[in-house]
Amino acid sequence: MTGTTTLDLGPQARIVARLAAGVPDTRLGDPTPCPHYSVRDLLGHLAGLAVAFRDAARKDLGPTTDTDPGEAATPLPADWREELPRVLGELAEAWKDPAAWTGMTRAGGVDLPGDIAAVVAVDELVIHGWDLARATGQDYVPDQAALRASHAFLLAAAEDESRGGGIFGPLVPVPDDAPLLDRAVGLSGREPDWTPPAASL
Repeated sequence: MTGTTTLDLGPQARIVARLAAGVPDTRLGDPTPCPHYSVRDLLGHLAGLAVAFRDAARKDLGPTTDTDPGEAATPLPADWREELPRVLGELAEAWKDPAAWTGMTRAGGVDLPGDIAAVVAVDELVIHGWDLARATGQDYVPDQAALRASHAFLLAAAEDESRGGGIFGPLVPVPDDAPLLDRAVGLSGREPDWTPPAASL
């Protein structure tokens, strides 16, 4: 995906938007596979990262691209049911511009090449899409091109000793012959068979 090759983020962004649309208000307080994130927090994070990586693609650097997402959770907008699909669509559209993939940009307060920022955005959509689906009991089939890119990114990160292993948390061992999504989820530090606590069902 890096260099001159680009990827259409639209299919995966639309999958995440459909998952979000399937979340009833009664599930917003439920836990997710992300430690310390409720469904509400996860939706807020998705909205925030969509804006940040949209602006990173546009090279529109400022508060949205300078803020470390780990410093504070992004509050879920009151109009999130309209806002989230809108910004997800804008994210995908911004990365259709070949110029977005070239030169340097910034996301999460980190300067990085445009093509790497795109891969990070794809990975966020794939893994957090899985988080949201698992937390809310929805079926999840990610865009296959996005899934392959996410897995390759996570595998490279896991093999980079300077990064300390997993991007999201300690790696979870998954058999080599497991489905690609399970392997990506394990590389992200999640248990592929995670299910909500019984009280959340």
